[in-house]
Amino acid sequence: MEQKKTISIVVPTFNEIENAVPVANALIGEITTNLPEYDYELLFIDNNSTDGTRDAIRQLCAGNKHIKAIFNLKNFGPDNSPYYGMLQATGDCVILFTADFQDPLDMIHKMVREWEKGHKVITAIKASSQENGITRFFRSVYYKAIRKISNTEIIEHFTGFGLYDRSFMDVLRTLDDPIPFLRGIVAEFSEDRLEMPYEQLKRRAGKSHIKFFSLYDIAMRSITSYTKIGLRLATFGGFAVAIVSFIVAIIYFIYKLTHWDSFSAGMAPVTIGMFFLGAVQLSFLGLLGEYVMSINLRIMNRPIVIESERINFDEKENEDV
Repeated sequence: MEQKKTISIVVPTFNEIENAVPVANALIGEITTNLPEYDYELLFIDNNSTDGTRDAIRQLCAGNKHIKAIFNLKNFGPDNSPYYGMLQATGDCVILFTADFQDPLDMIHKMVREWEKGHKVITAIKASSQENGITRFFRSVYYKAIRKISNTEIIEHFTGFGLYDRSFMDVLRTLDDPIPFLRGIVAEFSEDRLEMPYEQLKRRAGKSHIKFFSLYDIAMRSITSYTKIGLRLATFGGFAVAIVSFIVAIIYFIYKLTHWDSFSAGMAPVTIGMFFLGAVQLSFLGLLGEYVMSINLRIMNRPIVIESERINFDEKENEDV
């Protein structure tokens, strides 16, 4: 009898006590109802939750050996943890799914059916969203801006939710990137990619734990990893300010010569110019610092995640990690 193929579903969690058990039951129901010809692996990767989420996941693992868990030693951020969880999955394809039910369940069997047709990577694109309209507006502006300045293609309104064939996962395992940016990696290295639109739903329970600085880190990671715009801005901006300053200086000099007794520049232009140049310098120093920090993190080459515990992985799998 031919062995069933396995679908791995990776669910990152951080303080999702209200969602952990319901999402596990919903995902298992989706597989057993709409994809009964497949075996499944449900892998929770927890980012050091403190609200009892880990206890709930332990109970799930105890009752079902198809459910696995990795508990991180600390919170490694909203990018590293899901990426690492995907690398630990063993299925013929891997699906990244959110624990808060913002990703539609029925997208799972729809993506699998497209995978069966030969597509190696299927990216789910947020065609619409039930999130705040202002948030979506600024998110759209960000994607369009990054897409225009990026050296590689950037997938708009793609959060990582999608299906990835084992062959693509093997590519990810060879990258050895300590600060991976999944959205950029998928755009850069995936072939035969299919985009599937969906409507992002509201959270079932709880609240989002991704704060402003986490979003800022994600945005800066995309800029420093896939654009040269910061370096070019510093270069051309410096030239532009120097040229403008030189022209203004010549105009002031000529005007002073022709209106020696009546023209008094005063301190206002000097003060304004000083603060303007200082602001420009600090802005570019900060931008260059982001590039330097990105380089530094890659040079240090620290682990993407450090585990404190893993559950329901057999001995052979533990040896392979």
